[in-house]
Amino acid sequence: MSSEGHESSGLTRREMLRHTGGAAAGVGLLAAGLLPRPASGAGLGSAAHEYGVTPAAETAIQDAAATSANEKVVIALIGAGGQGRSNMRGLMNKPGVEVAAVCDPDKTHMAQAAKMVQDKFGKRPDEIEDFRRVLERKDIDAVIVATPDHWHALPTIYACQAGKDVHCEKPISHNIMEGRAMVNAAQRNKRVVQVNTWQRSGQHFIDAINYVRSGKLGKINVCRAWKVQDPKAATMGNQTTKPVPPELNYDLWVGPAAWEPYQENRCHYNFRWYFNYAGGMTGDWGVHMIDVVLLGMSKDNNLVMPTRVASYGGKLYTGADDDRTAPDTQIAIYEFPGWMMQWEVHVGGQGLDGGRDHGALFIGSEGRLLVDRSGWTLFDPKGQPVEKPKTEVPRVGDHNDDFLTCMKTRSQPRSDIASMHQTTTVCHLANLAYQQGGAITWDPAREVVTNDKKAMNHLSYQRPYRKPWSLPKG
Repeated sequence: MSSEGHESSGLTRREMLRHTGGAAAGVGLLAAGLLPRPASGAGLGSAAHEYGVTPAAETAIQDAAATSANEKVVIALIGAGGQGRSNMRGLMNKPGVEVAAVCDPDKTHMAQAAKMVQDKFGKRPDEIEDFRRVLERKDIDAVIVATPDHWHALPTIYACQAGKDVHCEKPISHNIMEGRAMVNAAQRNKRVVQVNTWQRSGQHFIDAINYVRSGKLGKINVCRAWKVQDPKAATMGNQTTKPVPPELNYDLWVGPAAWEPYQENRCHYNFRWYFNYAGGMTGDWGVHMIDVVLLGMSKDNNLVMPTRVASYGGKLYTGADDDRTAPDTQIAIYEFPGWMMQWEVHVGGQGLDGGRDHGALFIGSEGRLLVDRSGWTLFDPKGQPVEKPKTEVPRVGDHNDDFLTCMKTRSQPRSDIASMHQTTTVCHLANLAYQQGGAITWDPAREVVTNDKKAMNHLSYQRPYRKPWSLPKG
């Protein structure tokens, strides 16, 4: 951020953001909560629903934001694949945001991201292969971390240590211990870390969660959440190793994960289906739909956690010879105090109870509530749809506005790192029980498995880092 206009204060905006966790000055009505955050739906892509305020209100919000943000926010992108470029587009389309650098071990991805910035601003950002060089820059206020999952922890932790705020792609971590280290780094360094679980900024998701919390569904004993995978995307096939493409620094791409020779079907987008790099569909989509259930069943962002988890599945669609290591079919049962949740992943067909390819369902004594990215539906005890209440004003703003506002106010975003670590842990526990081959009991306070400590040797709990990389302790 530029310090123009603040020479007489003795402390620049950049210094204020970097060195204090208190509220930054001059945030006006937005910080006071007298106006809703901007609500245009921008930055959420085709999945955004039910956004918007009246033109007059939106103009007032934008004017308030402009008067409280006389300086620019300078960001950098770490991880320039398709998701990273999408996240960068959402932020750089906001007024006052500049992109100083893009970073990726794949030169093709990096060049594509750089061209996007050049096309918008007329100036090409720096292209940097090693993210550590990005974090050394003093002119960068925040970074987008949109790497493969196994690379989320270290850039986020190092960014916090460098005094930068972070917009981190979901799921936050490859395993539970990484997530805990990320939360500790954010809190110790007083950084704003927003996770890109943008459904938390979706108005109809917020409305559905508020309705569940109201108690109008009666006693809720069972919740369900699910994701159906497209058959074409599920199948990795069986490939042999190939020479590394010249544009890819593969050693850097593998990073702290266990070394494996290069194969096209486990690099870039496909990393999701390999436990060495990610958590399968449970990690990829569980953080969206399980998150909705946890929010609905919790009083606030300090989420209720399970105490027992069982998970079973396998490569039932793709077959044992498929190269993927995460299951394509998985059912997990969670026990919470007073209620249970079922999480299901399968390939093709309908979702649970004939639902769409994703969703969350709350089953109460006085009715049911079904929510997905198309909206939410309320049912009476006989299963008949009933009219749902209208959204109360003020409406919330979009996810990118939330991040930028929190950078200025030093408040916690809706998708804060601490509660998203809780949601991500719940997803990791399904994979941990699957890897263990049976039910596990969980102590949420200590974040340990209590019935079989050997379970904590599996990848979804912790991993040995490949040298020279190491996970900071404490």
